[in-house]
Amino acid sequence: MKKYLFALLFLFLSAASVIATENIAPEEVIGAVTVDTVTAKRLYDQGYIFIDVRKLEYFNYEHIRGAKHLDVNSELFTPGDLNVFANKDQPIVFYCNGAHCLGSSRASKKAVEWGWHKIHYYREGLPKWKEAGYPTASFELN
Repeated sequence: MKKYLFALLFLFLSAASVIATENIAPEEVIGAVTVDTVTAKRLYDQGYIFIDVRKLEYFNYEHIRGAKHLDVNSELFTPGDLNVFANKDQPIVFYCNGAHCLGSSRASKKAVEWGWHKIHYYREGLPKWKEAGYPTASFELN
């Protein structure tokens, strides 16, 4: 009986590990430059375009000050809509909710596939930005 319980526990933990790993953003995206929080702030200070790819309600609640919004999970995430914010030769920094959010990696990958050349993947995202005390903003909804 102990063997079966041990085997069942092992299978459960293995499955949980696989599920947890699937929700971790990749360390890098081919064709994009992965940046940490210090580098992201330097790019921010240089006027790079930051795009928050989270849901609108999260963006409205809090985002990097001056960031644009384009939900990677919406039908509006198209080359045409991305081009509203930046042409293919302008640098873009994509971010979302950190390493447990796949949005910025997906957005970076799509932008590279669509031909954007200066994509920066800010994997650490808004949580680390706030932790560093960098500027954020929010929109009050009535």
